[in-house]
Amino acid sequence: MRTYRELFREREFTALFLFSAAQTAAQTVAGLALGVLVFRLTDSPLLAALAMFGPAFAQLLGAATVLSAADRLPPRAALTGLGALLALGTAAQAVPGLPTGALFPVLLALGVAGAAGGGVRYGLLYDLLRPDGDPDGDPDGDPDGDPSDRDGYLLGRSALNLAAGLVQIGGFAVGGALVAALGPSGALLTAAALHLLSAGVARAGLRRRAPRAAGRPSVAGTWRANARLWSSAPRRVLYLAVWVPNGLIVGVEALYVPYRPDAAGLLFAVGAFGMLVGDVLAGRVLPARWRERLAVPLCVLLAVPYLGFALEPGLPVAAALVAVATVGYAAGLLLQERLVALTPPELSGQALGLHSSGMLALQGVGAAAAGALAELASAATAMAGTAAASLAVTALLAPGLRRGGAGHADVSTARCAQD
Repeated sequence: MRTYRELFREREFTALFLFSAAQTAAQTVAGLALGVLVFRLTDSPLLAALAMFGPAFAQLLGAATVLSAADRLPPRAALTGLGALLALGTAAQAVPGLPTGALFPVLLALGVAGAAGGGVRYGLLYDLLRPDGDPDGDPDGDPDGDPSDRDGYLLGRSALNLAAGLVQIGGFAVGGALVAALGPSGALLTAAALHLLSAGVARAGLRRRAPRAAGRPSVAGTWRANARLWSSAPRRVLYLAVWVPNGLIVGVEALYVPYRPDAAGLLFAVGAFGMLVGDVLAGRVLPARWRERLAVPLCVLLAVPYLGFALEPGLPVAAALVAVATVGYAAGLLLQERLVALTPPELSGQALGLHSSGMLALQGVGAAAAGALAELASAATAMAGTAAASLAVTALLAPGLRRGGAGHADVSTARCAQD
């Protein structure tokens, strides 16, 4: 098994890591600034929430239209262009006097672009961390060889998750200070500068690579590849397992503020700590023979502690429950590793982009569903009820996950028709 130190000896991985960190910082600061700006302009909590989390819903549109670009564009050029585009769009939102109605189309466009960008980023990570550009060194792209071939991707994804968690924690703190000192527009310009920095990092730190698949990006190509990915029963189960239970638990987290307005920050902080612990365990500690077995138990762990909120526990117990539960987010890494193993290399970018876009969108749906339930009952009851729904979905999917754990999808012959 590789180590984090070995990963950072690879120049391109370091560049991709810094690119991802800069993008996460920019998105965190921009989301907070936009939420404040829209709330000041409209006095609407709903519009402010949409300003902060709207790009997550836009990911669905991107997944349905532009995701084929993840495998059909040169990665360095695509990531450099994405950073520049996000910088331009974020700076445009900072224009003084820009009507609120003009902010949301820009936000939608940036969210769509982000869907393709996520696929490019994670597809490139897969390329960087598999030996000699192929999981087995075999020309047929069969990924069912040495399990250690996939350890690199899992460890690399773990490293990106760790960076994202730490940057988000710091980004919200720094973003709040920037909004207070410079106003929302000044914070948005700072976020634009971070996006521009990410573009420079991609241009300078990544080498030129050919696209994984031939043909031009198109809506038709996106639909055909998505249909191919969805046609495999093992992959369908994996997608549902990484989207739905996770999204419902994010809905539970969206209720920290109404549950304990005075201590929501502490609950978010201990949740971030639990998630980081889970990422390290999955990426660096668990051997391959355990990773196959622990995906379902970790999905269960993600939900069960939140059932205790039905008793409206005090802050110490609530914080402990959150810290234990969020270790279960490591299930996402294990399921993602399995998805990579069941996907042909030339579709890896789109497969991982679809994973990321669907997960973000379902997180938004989960937050909306939990919030609606909290309108009808107490926050504590809604948290426990949403967690119970997550547990029920895991129970429904568990037989398919166990059957598909060592199963084979149509990876050696799967090829999407090109435009």
